[in-house]
Amino acid sequence: MFSAMAVKKVAESFSKALADEVQRWGGMKQTGVSLRYMMEFGARPTQKNLLLSAQFLHKELPTRIARRAIELEALPFGLSDEPAVLKVRDWYLDSFRDLRSFPEIKDTSDELTFTQMIKMIKVRHNNVVPAMALGVQQLKRDMNRKVVPEELEEIHQFLDRFYLSRIGIRMLIGQHVALHDPDPEPGCIGQINTGLSPMLVAQIASEDARSICYREYGSAPDVNIYGDPNFTFPYVPSHLHLMVFELVKNSLRAVQERHMNSDKEVPPVRIIVADGIEDVTIKISDEGGGIPRSGLPKIFTYLYSTAKNPPDENYKGVSNGVTMAGTDAYLHLSRLGDSQEPLP
Repeated sequence: MFSAMAVKKVAESFSKALADEVQRWGGMKQTGVSLRYMMEFGARPTQKNLLLSAQFLHKELPTRIARRAIELEALPFGLSDEPAVLKVRDWYLDSFRDLRSFPEIKDTSDELTFTQMIKMIKVRHNNVVPAMALGVQQLKRDMNRKVVPEELEEIHQFLDRFYLSRIGIRMLIGQHVALHDPDPEPGCIGQINTGLSPMLVAQIASEDARSICYREYGSAPDVNIYGDPNFTFPYVPSHLHLMVFELVKNSLRAVQERHMNSDKEVPPVRIIVADGIEDVTIKISDEGGGIPRSGLPKIFTYLYSTAKNPPDENYKGVSNGVTMAGTDAYLHLSRLGDSQEPLP
């Protein structure tokens, strides 16, 4: 349940009818959906199952989106009033309106129309992460310097919830949309690859990261990958790619900047993929100098960045371009997105 202050702020910002609707749906209970259930359900993408999936999302997505819209209105230290955060709030509000205005889904025709609509919602939210990262940077710029990191714990907790929720929403939409693919890749159930090779994903993600490094610096360190090329496990390729890509990109930047003016050979970034008893471990190591000891306690806080020039107002928070430097928001997503627990 949300605080009276949060609901009041929503009511002041939106029309009363919309505010009441957001409050009502935001107070409803979410339904957790596990990766295993998605695989079992998606293994039979019949018209009946697609209809059931659309009907579920028609009720589930407004609840999840309303919760985020309410929270975005009541963040501490004025974060809710930063321009980038207001933009994100408007995206969630627009998506809530779209979902609530869509009529009851009764047949295949309704389901196909609904699927197109939620595809557009997913696109609308493509730039939520960089926009929120910019909002945090705006807050950091405007914030009273006397505020100590411990007092920002409420913001960190919100952003953890917010990004976890975003992962869940995008996974639910993406899985439903992917189940319409008439010719899925072998072993794929929607977005889930039941025989995903982490070695292959690491190779592709590393090549993508190195291409960005080449564009930025004119050269890029090598990336050496070690592990069993025949090992596979069920996972979402796009999620694993994002995790590895962002971590390798950070390593490449650190190595490149540390050895830029050195006459010695630039050391490679190393990736080790290991299959454990209960999990899969992917270790990425480099010789980029590491994180300063003073920064270790802050590495997983959202107001900390290892980049020298994180995005500023000129970035707008809505660019599709990828740079070597950033706010490290995706580092936190890598930490949040590695669970196979029910989607929050």
